[in-house]
Amino acid sequence: MTATAQQVSESTTLSTLMREGSMAEHREAEGSAFMSTLTDGGVSEAGYAQYLAMYREVYATLESVASDLADHPVAGRLIDPRLDRLAAIEADLDFWSQGERPAVDSRAVDAYVAKVEASRTDPVLFVAHHYTRYLGDLSGGQVIGRLLTREFGLQPGEGVAFYAFGEIPKPKPYKDAYRATLDTLPVEAVDRPRIVDEVRSVFGLNGAIFAELTARLDEFRRTR
Repeated sequence: MTATAQQVSESTTLSTLMREGSMAEHREAEGSAFMSTLTDGGVSEAGYAQYLAMYREVYATLESVASDLADHPVAGRLIDPRLDRLAAIEADLDFWSQGERPAVDSRAVDAYVAKVEASRTDPVLFVAHHYTRYLGDLSGGQVIGRLLTREFGLQPGEGVAFYAFGEIPKPKPYKDAYRATLDTLPVEAVDRPRIVDEVRSVFGLNGAIFAELTARLDEFRRTR
């Protein structure tokens, strides 16, 4: 569904539009069998390593584009090196895969990477990609990190660097400030529905990755 100008009222803040306009897609992605099994502690080390390997490709592109757009008058206002996740994912991959990283042969990952790459030349849409990934990491991602630590009996911080934001000790104030920045971005009225639609698209792309992982869930189920 495409957001219309009427739906994307100029009187509504951009952060509210992005959140409320993508609720259905967000719920659908989060409700995948793979993610449900992961949050129940039922995904094996190999399954979680595969998950990380797939998202490593997304973050590598995301942070490459962010580097190019750091001075952009719209997208650049959100870009913050403290949010970068690629090095953390690399460390976690080494931990979970024991040096033998899983291969990534995924149409869903390829489609997601291509969508992020396209925002390099359409920076306003990069706002949707940045928001969806990093605010998610600061929100539900924190829950996943705690679950993994508990379920696998990990030492503090072990294997969950992805969810550790050492330079952001209090996620909530950071997220509040991030949303306030979103609401003051110099975005043209015509671009507001485009951003909302891109957020919806991003959740769909995440859902496609989860669907591929779900198709391999029997392989990735944890024996306890």
